[in-house]
Amino acid sequence: MGLEIERKFLLTENVEELIRNGELTVQTEQRIEQTYLAIDGAQELRVRRIVDLATDRVTFTHTFKNGHGLAREEVEYEISQGLYEQVAQAFGAIPLTKNRITAQWSGRIVEIDIYDQIQLTVLEVEFDSEDAALTFEPPAWFGRDISTEKQYSNKKVWRELQSRRDN
Repeated sequence: MGLEIERKFLLTENVEELIRNGELTVQTEQRIEQTYLAIDGAQELRVRRIVDLATDRVTFTHTFKNGHGLAREEVEYEISQGLYEQVAQAFGAIPLTKNRITAQWSGRIVEIDIYDQIQLTVLEVEFDSEDAALTFEPPAWFGRDISTEKQYSNKKVWRELQSRRDN
């Protein structure tokens, strides 16, 4: 099982302006729909439909995550479209949708998620170790560090979407 070590920031700066002024160099942009199949404490199972916006290539993934905070166990693998559709439709859930921009900043890869259903933009930085994550000094424009704030987790936002549907 792989270990995902990342810090998340509440980005309030305009992404397009950061790209225009050369702060960020875009590598890819994707359209992501994700649905959670099971959430139990620190564990989660989800599926995603991912469209590369430059090539229109579509991939589907299944992911298991375990843990909270900076470091979490993660297993992710590609699945078929048929399997994705069966699973996603079986639950009848509203998928969480967002655009993800993968960009280079100061020799480092960052991912920026711009959500559709809520006003939220999150910047993520992955690290090789917890020490590297803890000693990382982000620039002020990254915004507030929300790495350990559960209300900004994808599964929390997804749950809120489902409760809206039920009301």
